[in-house]
Amino acid sequence: MAPPGTEEHPIRVAIIGAGPAGFYAADQILKDPATHAQVDLFDRLPTPYGLVRGGVAPDHPKIKSVTRVYDKTAAKEGFRFFGNVEIGRDLEVEDFERHYHAIIYAFGAEADRELGIPGEHLPGSHAATSFVGWYNAHPDYADRDFELDRVRRAVVIGNGNVAMDVARMLALDHDELRQTDIADHAIEVLETSTVEEIVILGRRGPAQAAYTNPEIREMGELEAADVVVDPAEAELDPASRAWIESEDADKTAIKNVEIVNGFAARKPEGRPRRVTLRFLASPVEIRGDDRVSSVVIGHNELVDDDGTLRARDTGEREELACELVLRSVGYTGIPLPGVAFDERRGTILNRDGRVLESHNGGHRTGHYTAGWIKRGPSGVIGTNKKCASETVDHLLTDTGNGALLEPAEPEPAAIEGLLADRGVDFVTFGGWQAIDRAEVGRGEPHGRPRVKFVRVGEMLEAAAGDAADEPGPE
Repeated sequence: MAPPGTEEHPIRVAIIGAGPAGFYAADQILKDPATHAQVDLFDRLPTPYGLVRGGVAPDHPKIKSVTRVYDKTAAKEGFRFFGNVEIGRDLEVEDFERHYHAIIYAFGAEADRELGIPGEHLPGSHAATSFVGWYNAHPDYADRDFELDRVRRAVVIGNGNVAMDVARMLALDHDELRQTDIADHAIEVLETSTVEEIVILGRRGPAQAAYTNPEIREMGELEAADVVVDPAEAELDPASRAWIESEDADKTAIKNVEIVNGFAARKPEGRPRRVTLRFLASPVEIRGDDRVSSVVIGHNELVDDDGTLRARDTGEREELACELVLRSVGYTGIPLPGVAFDERRGTILNRDGRVLESHNGGHRTGHYTAGWIKRGPSGVIGTNKKCASETVDHLLTDTGNGALLEPAEPEPAAIEGLLADRGVDFVTFGGWQAIDRAEVGRGEPHGRPRVKFVRVGEMLEAAAGDAADEPGPE
């Protein structure tokens, strides 16, 4: 038999996770001129695109347009999509090993890091990701209740882009919301919101904030909210000032500092809401009897720790009344049974995208990873392209060296037969396109880009209503 990667014997690759990293990996494999390949992309939801669909804020349609690039990948010969297929529920790692020469884990980091403070799980305290999933119509979060009609002040913990997104969504004007693809249930709740102030807590200073320039700049463009920054908190400590003025300073950080200083110089215009940016402030306790009533804030100072400025608690305390807390302090991956996991980093244990057998072991033949579950939750959407390329380079090298899995049933029809035998109602890319058309059609009468389905059953019904299917390898 010809070696894998030839026209007679193409390599069969399963990619688990249909977000940006999964699509970029698929594209890199399929466009390699020296390798004949067939790629099957799996996702536990009936819909592809991962955080581009379920994480990008509804008022950021330009960012979502990256899906056009992924659609071109899906149109390539040798590509198939299997939606509504969950590893650990419908298929196991051993099933993929039986049917594919290589497996790429690209399912992201779905869990939230915890603060580890008293009161963190009181009613009214939520992980920001659940709020994001809720307003983006993610099926996992459709039934969450945020009771915004009883909130005067919301506290957002974190200084990254997700923190900016959730704060902005709380502050947007109702007319602005209705022009987006936000979930219908979220529109109804946000329109009854009584939120007057959103306080964003950053544990370090403006120079160390993790948000990007566009995200912080947008805060100053809100129609219904003033942005408030205490000039004293915007002022940099000597070490931060020295770094910002040095040649080593990051351009993003320099601009962030400039934008925050601009906010500090503004006078509020009396808009219905206000967004207050706080720095050098960490939550140390969330208080309340049966639900959140306040947050105890610890004031920090920055100290040099081997060249890195870190926040250190000064012992000074402040109690801030609030009725809602959204925690946005990072994501972590979820371990997959049968695959080595790095608990400290919250990622699959790997070296440059090659999955390892153990901390002291070598590469697990045929197993790879890309995206957040490989490197942790960092970067923007485009970062996943370089990340996936590194992984695929290793996979193609291993292909050339004959160092892949030797599947017992590599025929393309075999995995479809297995899913059928197990009663899995999987969605093809043609099925997704039917869902897409239905959602867009639901939005047209309201002048909206789409009205998303929020239930898996609704998605499957829409997918089944279209007989079209994308061409796949025979």
